[in-house]
Amino acid sequence: MNILADEATAILADVCETVGLDARDARLLRVRSNAVFKLRDAIVVRIATAPDALTRLPVVLAVARWLAERGFPAVRPADELCAQPLVHEDRVVTFWHYVPASGRPTTHQLGKILRSLHRLPVPPFPLKRLADPLAEVRHSVEHRKEVLTPCQRVWLRDRVDELTTRWESLQTGAPAVLLHGDAWIDNLLRCRDGHAVLCDWDGVAVGPREWDLVHTYHGERRFGLTSADVDEFAGAYGSDLRGWHGYATLMEIRDMYAIGIHIRNATRDPFSRKELPRRLDSLTRGDGQARWYLAEPA
Repeated sequence: MNILADEATAILADVCETVGLDARDARLLRVRSNAVFKLRDAIVVRIATAPDALTRLPVVLAVARWLAERGFPAVRPADELCAQPLVHEDRVVTFWHYVPASGRPTTHQLGKILRSLHRLPVPPFPLKRLADPLAEVRHSVEHRKEVLTPCQRVWLRDRVDELTTRWESLQTGAPAVLLHGDAWIDNLLRCRDGHAVLCDWDGVAVGPREWDLVHTYHGERRFGLTSADVDEFAGAYGSDLRGWHGYATLMEIRDMYAIGIHIRNATRDPFSRKELPRRLDSLTRGDGQARWYLAEPA
């Protein structure tokens, strides 16, 4: 039973009625930090599952509008429907224009779009600084005791503390940039005309560009990307993270970062209940090559 999906589906009709949308035949696209629905009206409804959504999403929307003004290829909020974000029964909801996708985007396209993003100025309004990428993991370890054994919690606390210290010692030597925050190939949409659009800006922040880059390298480590995919990405971006002195540390931090959402969701999402033990087992064994999954394997 997927409690997260069921909770979101239960309020979808009310939310859509509030803004004059038809929720019939809505299709659930995915459930992670948001339950994401596609409506027949070519609108995407994102119902947040994360506890910090009300403080975070106004900034996400502001960045999306700022990018739209500059013609950057990113998803657009459907602001014509209502004032956003909308709060309904303590859940935070946003509405976005649907981008019809066709085919699989490439890591070359992702490298090019990130290169363009990182060349933009930092927006002229307050944005979160990426000072502590493991904050969510630390919080989940302390507040989701029911999904972790005492030994796992002790190990995770110590490991998060170690990696946080190593993160603080990293020096990139470059100015901070506007970060997407979760610049993974699955957050890139390939449009029917072949160009690509970047979606899911919930992690937007200001910080070192290496944080956006590491997701693709981590994709080879854990999620089935090939070395050729990574080479294409590095070539399109214009530099290769594998030559950076902090590469190994950043990959280990990205490994730890990738379990936070599954700790948080494990009590209400069946996929997280299965995926969390897989990821924890490989981390505690020091296995840097074990395959992880973004959805239930076929």
